[in-house]
Amino acid sequence: MINLLFPKVCNACKSLLLKEEILICTTCRHSLSVINNLNFGEQLIKQLFFGKIVIENASVLLKFEKKGITQELLHNMKYRGKKDLSSFFGKWLGDELKEKPSYKDIDLVIPVPLDKKRLKKRGYNQVEGFGVEIAKALQVPYLDKILIKDIKTNSQVFKKRFNRFHTAGVFRIVQPKLLDHQHVLLVDDIITTGATIEKCAHQLFKSKQVKLSLATIAIA
Repeated sequence: MINLLFPKVCNACKSLLLKEEILICTTCRHSLSVINNLNFGEQLIKQLFFGKIVIENASVLLKFEKKGITQELLHNMKYRGKKDLSSFFGKWLGDELKEKPSYKDIDLVIPVPLDKKRLKKRGYNQVEGFGVEIAKALQVPYLDKILIKDIKTNSQVFKKRFNRFHTAGVFRIVQPKLLDHQHVLLVDDIITTGATIEKCAHQLFKSKQVKLSLATIAIA
């Protein structure tokens, strides 16, 4: 009766899910632009930030394509209350990262934050489930109260890189000494130009001898 009244549907195509399917139907999952080689994903991200910030490790699950399945899933996760997708992607990537030796020395996971006004309006940070599940897989703390965003900015999606960097928000670190000599894994839902990540990184690097790695669901 519950299934009849509240049918479980795919978060991408809205078709009814089979009993063994979770959040995304098999057809859509096979249609995702998955970056199967984590080393290739790392190269993509490091090229984006080359000469800007020093990154130890980087990982990404999906390639973002406008009007594609990945965009639909991220929009459902970010704007339509489908928080379970965030945890789904976190478990997926977390299972892969825990097997990589280069992630064994991660000390903590920190999400890219939302400003208070946007967080109140949305009710959640879409990166939270993603970060929490990765932290569980790596058996390290998930700390979402250290990196803070002070002002609300417009969406970054359709802005050019120069404008994004200067409007990506004002970030700051609370209790910066907690990050001294730590290897931080910074997590976000999507990396486009990298302006937001750069601003976060500059704040994290104000602590002593911080090492930075990145993990994201998608890259544009």
